[in-house]
Amino acid sequence: MRTDLHRQLTSPLTAVRNLGILAHVDAGKTTVTERILYLTGTTHKRGEVHDGTTVTDFDPQERDRGITIFAAAVSCVWDGHRINLIDTPGHVDFADEVERSLRVLDGAIAVFDAVAGVEPQSESVWRQADRYGVPRIAFVNKLDRAGADLDTAVESIRRRLHPAPLVVQMPIGTEDGFTGVVDLLRMRSLVWADGSDTAEEGPVPDALREEAQRRRGLLEEAVAELHPLALEEFCAGSPLSARTLALALRDLTRTGDGVVVLCGSAYRNRGIEPLLDAAVAYLPSPLDVPAVRGTEDGTEQERAADPGAPFAALAFKVNATATGRFTYLRIYSGTLRKGETVMDAGTRRAERIGRILRVQADRHTELDRAVAGDIVAVVGPKSARAGSTLCAPGAPLVLEPPTAADPVVSVAVEAGRGTDTERLVTALARLVEEDPSLTVRTDPETGQTVLSGMGELHLEVAVEKVRRLHGLDVNVGRPRVTYRETVTRGVSGLVYRHVKQDGGAGQFAHVVLDVEPLEAGDDGASGFEFRSTVIGGRVPQEYVRAVEAGCRDALAEGPLDGHVVTGLRVVLTDGATHPKDSSEMAFRTAGRFALREALRACAMVLLEPVAEVTVTVPDDALGGVLGDLAARRGRVTGSTVRAGATVVTAVVPLAELFGYATRLRGRTQGRGAFTTRPAGHAPAPGTASEGASAR
Repeated sequence: MRTDLHRQLTSPLTAVRNLGILAHVDAGKTTVTERILYLTGTTHKRGEVHDGTTVTDFDPQERDRGITIFAAAVSCVWDGHRINLIDTPGHVDFADEVERSLRVLDGAIAVFDAVAGVEPQSESVWRQADRYGVPRIAFVNKLDRAGADLDTAVESIRRRLHPAPLVVQMPIGTEDGFTGVVDLLRMRSLVWADGSDTAEEGPVPDALREEAQRRRGLLEEAVAELHPLALEEFCAGSPLSARTLALALRDLTRTGDGVVVLCGSAYRNRGIEPLLDAAVAYLPSPLDVPAVRGTEDGTEQERAADPGAPFAALAFKVNATATGRFTYLRIYSGTLRKGETVMDAGTRRAERIGRILRVQADRHTELDRAVAGDIVAVVGPKSARAGSTLCAPGAPLVLEPPTAADPVVSVAVEAGRGTDTERLVTALARLVEEDPSLTVRTDPETGQTVLSGMGELHLEVAVEKVRRLHGLDVNVGRPRVTYRETVTRGVSGLVYRHVKQDGGAGQFAHVVLDVEPLEAGDDGASGFEFRSTVIGGRVPQEYVRAVEAGCRDALAEGPLDGHVVTGLRVVLTDGATHPKDSSEMAFRTAGRFALREALRACAMVLLEPVAEVTVTVPDDALGGVLGDLAARRGRVTGSTVRAGATVVTAVVPLAELFGYATRLRGRTQGRGAFTTRPAGHAPAPGTASEGASAR
């Protein structure tokens, strides 16, 4: 079933799949990607993570560390379908790469470890996919490992991710004896001999026939509960046909009501062919997903996935290299041709497309054109960033960009030699251009350059990239976390009058504010809510908006320690205007100073970022690890026993986790491991302020 990647395809959009590989770190997603590339004939040698020979982990740091750091796009062909595949990072520090990829994908393959089941980052990327409504199928990997259990892994999917898992295979053999799978739809066996790239098809082994029939019955029942047409056939008293099951599984996958589960061992090249067949059969094409929505002058518009429609594409990744600046695009509508001029809808700047490239990780094939449904890289745009919309100049449209998380860890960076300061500034600017989850600012008190990101490893990778690519000696300070301030008890009826008269037209604004804590979940996106209850037109609507803008200005610096303020609701209850001296500027100024004064009167507390830590520790070292977590102000939330080790889950302040990897290795003689994921913010001890109103 191999097909040459470079032959010209005449297949329509129904034969295109834009898919991502999602998983926790070390679940095997990069190995899955490598086997897909090998089986589709895209590569002619199987790449291995431990050898540093994979196609998608081509960056030197990825090969040195043995993990995926940057999302890598590849393209292959299977059974007449073009599959544009993005291998995403599994480490929590690079979750923003996953977020940007999910924004442009139509479907995903979620990879799970057959021993560990659902792991912390598995859950995080699953929730990210939920937010974007990305249909998924699941692949339980590493069934050849000691302790591997398909049923236990599926139960963890059901319990922790809450989909309806629809298991369409059962393993043949266990652990090291795993040789193949039983296909429960067609009731056949697929067995891979040692060293073989393709499966041998045969009947279900006699020893497994009864169990296979039982599992087929469970699959039919589960599908019939969720799909009306399958239920109709099921109630007629006859077993569901393979065709009915396949159609129902396709519908349930695309609506998100069910998740097809397959199994195998990517390392041993077992189970990848049926996984590809399932991806083509069940996951959607660009025509199967809703038309993309965007705005133009405040009006919402739709663009269908039609090569003849006006061009619209979303940039989801930028890679600035020594040989050029590559902008990765998902084309949603229209056709893009080499040499055309398009418009950046955000900046209204014209951009010329010099080259269009079919991406194969760090290699590229030139194209003359790309159409709706394609994922390609282009060379030419100078100002486009991740999240920018490129569109036809005559049909502007702004697409919703992927959401960017706020940085939580910062380090001070400086050039080792004073003469390299300007070069460092340029290098950091390029970093931020490529990775929007990084920010660079100058500390107003110390004058230091501060680099902020999603975690310690994220910043370590960024600094190392500057050193390697730009040949700079960089000094790095100790990591610091990003704190927030919030209101624990508000104030009511705070009156602020802004009057300024210095010749000519003056400034006048009178506002009355209530400030109260914003309960968790009321506004999880911004942590701030503004309302107006003014009646009788005492404050015109344009001035109300100005007051809100002024309040948002005031949130940048809190009264405790100058950190950003979050988690509060401000209500404008009354106000007054002057017929000549009132203006939007005056009310914005009044809003800013009024909220600053109100915050000084509120009871406030400092919030510190916390992380959920999952530590796998040998039983003989458990006491020392628990004591160390307690010393780091950790709060243990659960523990389970798994194959001679204990898995401890705890919530720990992020500031206390710096250097934890080294400490854990020391306490467990190198046998312990841990993962983290963000768990929001929590009050820092001893930081509460009662506010002026309580004094």
